[in-house]
Amino acid sequence: MKRREYRTRVEKNPKKTKKMISIVLIPMLLFIVGGLSYAGYVYGTTKNVMKDSYEDNGRDKSNLRDSEVEIDMDNITVLIMGVDTGIKRGNEDRSRTDSLLFASLNKKDKSVDLLSIPRDSYVYIPSEGKNDKIAHAHAFGGTMGTIDTVENMLDIPVDYYVKLNFDSFVDVVESLGGIEVDVPYEFTESDSNDKKDAIHLMPGEQTLNGEEALAFARTRKQDNDIERGKRQQEVIKSIADKTLSVDSLFNIDKVIKSVGENMATNMSFSEMKSLFSYVAKGDDLKINTLNLSGSDNMSNGVYYWMLDEQNLSNIELRMKEHLEIERPRDNETDKQVEEELNNL
Repeated sequence: MKRREYRTRVEKNPKKTKKMISIVLIPMLLFIVGGLSYAGYVYGTTKNVMKDSYEDNGRDKSNLRDSEVEIDMDNITVLIMGVDTGIKRGNEDRSRTDSLLFASLNKKDKSVDLLSIPRDSYVYIPSEGKNDKIAHAHAFGGTMGTIDTVENMLDIPVDYYVKLNFDSFVDVVESLGGIEVDVPYEFTESDSNDKKDAIHLMPGEQTLNGEEALAFARTRKQDNDIERGKRQQEVIKSIADKTLSVDSLFNIDKVIKSVGENMATNMSFSEMKSLFSYVAKGDDLKINTLNLSGSDNMSNGVYYWMLDEQNLSNIELRMKEHLEIERPRDNETDKQVEEELNNL
């Protein structure tokens, strides 16, 4: 198979990425308002929300780990999944993933590598024994189906996961009184109830309500999934900025409840607190944002994002080095995946 020239895109912006992580890891909000008189109430709210969000999937460790990891001692990974349906509706394991972020955290270097995985990436899905869009792995095999697919793609263990319903942003944004973003172009988009063209936005910097923010983060009619991922990051950053503002501090409990009701994770409350202490420990935390390069493909009438093999291999090696993992990839797995790609 022809290999393309490798080019890794790395963008260093510790403050912005740090805030992006903070809105996903809810306990950070608790510590930000820790000095306020009602912090005890917020702590109790957060603890109860996290208790409801925790799920035991019966997996003590990844099969790619020799032993269980300790979040306050080891280099770890966190897979963040955004799904297109409700977490608590009983049908979340049949939904697709709208967005995937994979983070590796190195304790010694105080650094984070954050990889964005395009939803249309054409990858091997172990539960189905075939290649398909990575977004479909969750529909086929639920949480574990996505975890197995990411592990197979990168040959890197997934230690923890956080699964969010992106629709929760509607409630969060509404509780904050809207967020400020820069809309790149005029477009129409469906709302959260799938009413076609219900949202109409004009270009320019503006304040969006919950439904408008969701449409802004979802649309990709005039560009692609890569730009869509950047807009989702902009929404998350705007939510974090608004959450940290003085005017919004007394709405923190509403934000926590909004996200918590639409979240599932295998992290306990104490583990999330430990993870927060790592993320928030000083301004010298180094954050690198990584993206998977590739090309468009519609040779069989279905759109796929074909990953650049050399780029993928280099990112795999980079993240393994970051995690201090020395294990080589199984060549037999490589051959199986390449055969599937050749048959596309």
